[in-house]
Amino acid sequence: MGNYIFSLSDNVIRKPVSYKNRFGITLAADLYLPADFDADASYPALLIGAPYGGVKEQGPGIYANELAQRGYVALTFDPSYNGDSTGQPRHLSSPEMFVEDFHAGVDFLGTQAGVDRKRIGVIGICGSGSFGLSAAQVDKRIKAVATVSMYDISKLHAEGFAGTLDEDARNQALDALAEQRWAEFESGRPELSERGSPLQIDEDTHAIGCEFGEFYSRPRGYHRRCFGQPGWCRASTGGPYSHGNQRGCD
Repeated sequence: MGNYIFSLSDNVIRKPVSYKNRFGITLAADLYLPADFDADASYPALLIGAPYGGVKEQGPGIYANELAQRGYVALTFDPSYNGDSTGQPRHLSSPEMFVEDFHAGVDFLGTQAGVDRKRIGVIGICGSGSFGLSAAQVDKRIKAVATVSMYDISKLHAEGFAGTLDEDARNQALDALAEQRWAEFESGRPELSERGSPLQIDEDTHAIGCEFGEFYSRPRGYHRRCFGQPGWCRASTGGPYSHGNQRGCD
């Protein structure tokens, strides 16, 4: 636990919590409350999802720290298979499970004293924006969704960055993915992809990679449990990004 990339406000209480999603994975989470929280009152609540590959001690915690000062109950969490949450293999990329994580967060928030079940919303950062929206399409308990730099991770792996994968390239990626699954089944060991956020930045580094590296690979945004070196389970992603392997958070 620990290593938050921000300082907690004196006007906020942070409590480590955990709960299971419907697939039995235990999600590690933090509950943020106003310092004058009254369990007999009725507060609006927000579930805040991390960038693709991120953890609760980074961006989600920054948002939760600010919003708790404004009278919200806020919940941040590590996605299944990542951070301090359980699930094997580690660093698995599973959009289906990441959507379920939002449903599970609503389960938890709506059963907490002082939370108004009719005022539960979602903030999704980067890839969590699309996961949160997917959850809200079928979960009417989610009354509002706000996204921050939203990215559709499933579409990215299907079509490549900015639609750069044509049909032939996509079929080649699917062939490689199929071979990778056989190899991992036989070895019993998942192969992890290379780092997405570059450690070294120069004039040849993609502009998006520069932004990621300047934050996630530097003390300002680095966290040891945010996937970095190595990265995702390769067989779960459908292949690397087509613009130089820069992912949202590593």
